[in-house]
Amino acid sequence: MKNRNNFLCGYLIIAMLVSFSCQNPKESETEKSEAGKPNILFIAVDDLRPELGVYGAKHIKSPAIDKLSAESLVFDRAYCNIPVCGASRASLLSGIRPGRHRFIGYSTYLDEDYPGVTSLPKHFKNNGYTTISNGKIYHHKDDDKMAWNEVWKPAGALSPRDFASDKNVEIDNTEGKRGYPYENANVPDSAYNDGKIADKTVQDLKKLKEKGEPFFMAVGFLKPHLPFNAPAKYWDLYDSTQISLPENYLQPETTPKAAYHNFGELRHYSGVPKKGPVSDELANKLIHGYYASVSYTDAQIGKLLDALKTLELDQNTIVILWGDHGWNLGDHQLWCKHCNFESSLHVPLILKVPGQTSGKHTSAIAEFIDIYPSLSELAGLPIPEHTDGESLVPLINGLNRTKDFAISKFHDGVTLVKGNLFYTEWLDKEDQVRARMLFDHSNDPLELNNLAESPEFAEKVKEMSSFLHNHWGDDFYVNRKIKKAN
Repeated sequence: MKNRNNFLCGYLIIAMLVSFSCQNPKESETEKSEAGKPNILFIAVDDLRPELGVYGAKHIKSPAIDKLSAESLVFDRAYCNIPVCGASRASLLSGIRPGRHRFIGYSTYLDEDYPGVTSLPKHFKNNGYTTISNGKIYHHKDDDKMAWNEVWKPAGALSPRDFASDKNVEIDNTEGKRGYPYENANVPDSAYNDGKIADKTVQDLKKLKEKGEPFFMAVGFLKPHLPFNAPAKYWDLYDSTQISLPENYLQPETTPKAAYHNFGELRHYSGVPKKGPVSDELANKLIHGYYASVSYTDAQIGKLLDALKTLELDQNTIVILWGDHGWNLGDHQLWCKHCNFESSLHVPLILKVPGQTSGKHTSAIAEFIDIYPSLSELAGLPIPEHTDGESLVPLINGLNRTKDFAISKFHDGVTLVKGNLFYTEWLDKEDQVRARMLFDHSNDPLELNNLAESPEFAEKVKEMSSFLHNHWGDDFYVNRKIKKAN
């Protein structure tokens, strides 16, 4: 009798367990899949050069980015697809390569240039993610609105002058000027917009932690974009007497005039001449201000990374950090971006995948259109057919990729990066090449010796040009009538 009772008791327990496990099977699977989705912390930094500690710049104080890099895969050869903020962001977020007539300038709207495309954040939103945009992600707050659950920018985030008022700073607004291109003010981090963006994001992370739903948190910091305004403590990190102009502060005659510009973005500011070079004194101040701004934004990034760890979100959050394009700090006697030199095209790209990355560097060539398919694959989402890039995930796993080049453009100049060679050509209105540039970075990293017109490189120029035309796409040519490349 005792054995029979034990048998019945065991049978009832097993039946109850089976019954419980069979209830709401769909709900159980949903909960399981939701819990398994990695979060995304998507950090964009405006005008950030790869002049950081992790990239070997010992003079730069960037401890937060360096710490993130120690847990990431660091791309030593990443390139933006166009060196101007609006177009660069629209291209990256759509995964579509810029063309001659698509994604052109700073005021680019994705909604206008490629209406109806499923952007990266919308792709994540469509797959169950909460998507939030804080700061400057798209150039325009009202672009691609359906991609986000929330879009937030601090008041005046896109103002030419977003610095805090300080009675010791004289502001010159004559002749339409924007004030001085830098500010050293004794104010807290939160006085400037990047501090506000960081504080808002930390609060959002706390709320998202409580909700327990997967998120795509995009955070766009404004500095080191002009004006170079940062709290005084970040200026104090650098000794101005130790700052010097770059080695390539010259414009060799072999470089075509098409490669240069008048850095009009800077000339809007007080104290900057309307034309010609800036004074050495101003150049020193600009470089100092840029460095201070980098360190200021680095500190804000540190707040986000600390919050991830404190909230115990760091082990299930993929972190990607990128600068929307490079910036000239006197390189080739230029300032700002807007050109086809490496200093405008080379960008920082740092990708942390918990449990998979550990501080290694890769010399594989990457470009921004590769980010969309990469994050999709890492999150287990399908890669939309419209994307032009190729996933970077094989590199995380120590494998090679099929694609080994990058293509960048600005106006009618298009640059191919392949191996150690940087080849650029400019087309005229008749689709004829009007200027060329070829640099071999293996022995000319400062891009001072243009080889494009040298007879001994004629075959290499022909080879690079053919490759460029065949890989750019249907919108390579200047003429409005789109033609296929041969």
